[in-house]
Amino acid sequence: MQNSHTTADLRGIHSVGGGVAWASGTNGTVLRTEDGGYLWQVCAIPPDAEKLDFRGIQAFDANTAIVMSSGKGDLSRLYKTTDGCHSWKLIFTNPDADGFWDAIQMWTPTDGFLAGDPVKQTLYFAESTSYRNNFLDRGEDPKWRAKPGEEAFAASNSSLALGPFRQKNGEPREVWFATGGSSGPRILHYKHFNGGEPERESLAVAEVAGFPNLDSSGIFSVSFRNGAVGVAVGGDYKQPDTAGNNAAYTLDGEHWKLPITSPHGYRSAVAYDAQTKTWITVGPNGTDISTDDGRNWRPLHPDPNFRQTADADKNWNALSLPFVVGPHGRIGKLNEHALKR
Repeated sequence: MQNSHTTADLRGIHSVGGGVAWASGTNGTVLRTEDGGYLWQVCAIPPDAEKLDFRGIQAFDANTAIVMSSGKGDLSRLYKTTDGCHSWKLIFTNPDADGFWDAIQMWTPTDGFLAGDPVKQTLYFAESTSYRNNFLDRGEDPKWRAKPGEEAFAASNSSLALGPFRQKNGEPREVWFATGGSSGPRILHYKHFNGGEPERESLAVAEVAGFPNLDSSGIFSVSFRNGAVGVAVGGDYKQPDTAGNNAAYTLDGEHWKLPITSPHGYRSAVAYDAQTKTWITVGPNGTDISTDDGRNWRPLHPDPNFRQTADADKNWNALSLPFVVGPHGRIGKLNEHALKR
């Protein structure tokens, strides 16, 4: 467990590597560490952001990051810093009065995707590229038509997942967008092929069975360890202790199956630890791990000999390994020896 020096509810976390990580949350809160979490610095609040809820953050080094707020209409915004969060610039505000942003995932400071709840019955999905350097959404593209009651979730900034960053002509840049709601969850697999005339793109849509069809349920997080093997988690956040009907896995990036044994409650985030070849998923009532690519899950409990971390498996919102964040300024760092046990 680490000291965040804040009581804000945290849902954004991005570990850059080399000890550098950024976190974000309510009341315009942004945090940064350069030493693996030994000291978390409280950043300057972006302009007019004191009441914003920063649900997502994407960082690129110790100085550069983009933070996303979630809220209706112009309460969804993007701010960028290039000086280690001493100052911020507003770079984009949601143009749709009824819109609500759920996730941002970036390869570089200019290349990535932004996703949100439906606007005019169409899922919000926007792409930024280095040659355009701003987000262009798909408008009322019929391919992105939302089902009745369909929505996305901003619980952990991980309803979007990116494939490898590809720059050569003809190579696809891939992204997965997970949804939920009363119509049941879907995972949309979008490919944008670089170069060529005309520009090419494709979209494959997978219905994921087995989840509750409720406004409060669906897929909250999706992650891949390569361009094919991935895991999705979620459930019903209003019934966090209900096990089952809360996870799926894929071996080809498009066809999703239900696990044999499921995580033991609603889960808001999932990530892959390459060093131990372990999937980790977190939520309010605990943590689960899988070592067979999501087919089977088992609880991960803290070492009972350490009283100060007795609840270190509970009350989490979002993952970016080795860090995890939660409500009331809660930050933890993974001890990989626990996985080896």
